[in-house]
Amino acid sequence: MNKILFVEDEEALQRAMGDMLEQAGYKMLKALDGETGLAMAKKEVPDLILLDLILPKKNGFEFLEELKKDASAKNIPVIVLTNLEGSAEVERALSLGATTYLVKANYKLDELLGKIEAILNHHAK
Repeated sequence: MNKILFVEDEEALQRAMGDMLEQAGYKMLKALDGETGLAMAKKEVPDLILLDLILPKKNGFEFLEELKKDASAKNIPVIVLTNLEGSAEVERALSLGATTYLVKANYKLDELLGKIEAILNHHAK
């Protein structure tokens, strides 16, 4: 069973996404801030991380920087899932090692599930 860590401070979205992913057969790990999320990523080493950029305690950019320095966690694929649409944010997140960058408003939950499955399938090869 694939483990997915969702680092998101918006509890309603975290709950909706978590329910959908659990129904699809994934084990969900959840963190409401970047600091807790980073600690969980290093300890649990999930198969994929969904990461918001605007987070309390440690933002998504700081999370990515620190994650990619950790030997056990640096190869975990990270989907940035945020409302920030600026090209500077996209470029920065990708340069820090994000696998892909998705704007929340542009995707329905089932479309996100498709993206998650595609990345997990690709990464498993």
